[in-house]
Amino acid sequence: MKEGKLDFEDLRKIILDNKTIKRKEVKVRNDVGEDCAIIDFGNCEGIFSTDPITGASKNVGKLAVHINCNDIASAGGEPIAIMITILAPTSSTLDEINQVMSEINEEAAKIGVEIIGGHTEVTTAVNKMVISITAIGKNLIGKSIKTAGAQLGDEIIVTKDIALEGTYILINDYEERAKRVLSEKELEFGKTLIDRISVLKEGQISGLFGVHSMHDITEGGLLGGLFEVAMAADKGFKIYKDRIPMLEITKKLAKEFKIDPLRLISSGSMLITTSNGEKLIEKLNENGIKATIIGKISKKDGILVDGQKEINVEPPKRDELFKVSEKE
Repeated sequence: MKEGKLDFEDLRKIILDNKTIKRKEVKVRNDVGEDCAIIDFGNCEGIFSTDPITGASKNVGKLAVHINCNDIASAGGEPIAIMITILAPTSSTLDEINQVMSEINEEAAKIGVEIIGGHTEVTTAVNKMVISITAIGKNLIGKSIKTAGAQLGDEIIVTKDIALEGTYILINDYEERAKRVLSEKELEFGKTLIDRISVLKEGQISGLFGVHSMHDITEGGLLGGLFEVAMAADKGFKIYKDRIPMLEITKKLAKEFKIDPLRLISSGSMLITTSNGEKLIEKLNENGIKATIIGKISKKDGILVDGQKEINVEPPKRDELFKVSEKE
């Protein structure tokens, strides 16, 4: 098998084939496209999400905190705690493990999240350090937002620029190659993109606004995220290529590495669907968050409009970042 997420249909079949017990307290359960599970605890809703870091080699502790807490934000919730699993190869040093934990602690402190437990182990089962975090959040009863909530005719909004995480990883993990197409100033700017990875602020604002759906764009990039929203909601989408916000350095790197930036890991961007896009964008802009309407939710299929052409978008197989790691 190749690196990356399983194909959507394979993953859905595995999930459906292994669902046995369903408890009444569980309001949102595992399905393709849903970032979180949501449980009704009577006086509040508990929101849970888990994700590993596998595509990056540097600053993995920082990335691990944000990609998991971003999922809580995509449900409109407040992240309150995390649990950490670190699997380190036998070639690791104590200093390297301590560095990862220091990064996790620093980022968690920035967003007010407590580290409440976990597991750390040195093992021959991995050849590079694997960090997996489970994030725990909360929300008021009935206020959490599902990926599956997208409705026909909703405007599709993207916050910030797509492929921020992928751009950051390419610059940090493949700097010598990136230097071929980026200036020193562009490289330094790219290394600051980790500070844009959190989507907690737009999640809070959009949740209070009352949007229909939110989804944190991770592996598979923008097109992967759109497919997850569409599959969860049993809908389609139509987006316009010339509206998609993307940094110039991302375009340069995509050309150099021969990858599609629309399918590149994109933590830091939130997909939002709402019936009142302009009003939400106004709210986000007031709070210093760039946001762009790139299309609408449709009845079925995924369509990318590129000039005069309408392209049927195929479900992504895996993130473009893995193509780079295989070649380098």
